[in-house]
Amino acid sequence: MSKLSSFHNRRILITGASSGIGRSLALRLAAEGARIALVARREPELEALAEEIRALGTEAVFAVADIAERAEVEDSCRKLAEAFGGIDVLVNNAGYGHHRRFLDWDVEDMERMMRVNYLGSLYATKALVPQMVERGEGWLVFIASVAGKIAPPDESAYAASKFAMVGLAESISLELEEHGIHTLTVCPGAIRTPFFDKEALERMPPVAKNSMVPVESLIEKIVRSLKRGDHELTHPAFIQAGYIVRSLAPGFMRRQVRRTTMK
Repeated sequence: MSKLSSFHNRRILITGASSGIGRSLALRLAAEGARIALVARREPELEALAEEIRALGTEAVFAVADIAERAEVEDSCRKLAEAFGGIDVLVNNAGYGHHRRFLDWDVEDMERMMRVNYLGSLYATKALVPQMVERGEGWLVFIASVAGKIAPPDESAYAASKFAMVGLAESISLELEEHGIHTLTVCPGAIRTPFFDKEALERMPPVAKNSMVPVESLIEKIVRSLKRGDHELTHPAFIQAGYIVRSLAPGFMRRQVRRTTMK
């Protein structure tokens, strides 16, 4: 069953839940009666969010972990799954980004970005999928990025990590379908969250800044996509036209990306 028609009593684990998309999604799903498991590095924020969720009349548990560390991810997933008796939905949301030229980018940060954005998702998925397969039911949500489909300049390390995430999700979606596991890959454009700090906003090209949308609109689209059984979601939807242009006219797309994004 690919459609998640109701979230009531569903056990949902969200990584990177302390702010931004993760936090907003946790509150939205809790409002529909889901039981929410939270993972992030900042304990005060997690504790405050858990209290907000409980105030909505549902359960919330959390674990403090650095998603880049395999042992910490595995331990937190095990503890949270035990607390709820299993996990129905895993939302791989933890991640961060920077806007920097490749020549100026510190290699250590580029390595960490790959560990957080890609390997963190791999660790959590690997930890929780076996019990979903055993149960014959489960949902995986990968919060990737449009940068995982069309790589812009100034985001080389971030785009690489999101391309890896999109590839992982697409491949295991085909593999795990026969086991009752449904995969949704989410590719947001520019979303108004703390993800875009002052540095990012200063370097962001006007075309991206002018197309920023509120996080609430993305959250509603994610909920709708899970209910419909979609495999992929790009938001705002008009960006999908870029995928077609890139496939049919790559030279034109390359010129357009350079013209609209490079300073």
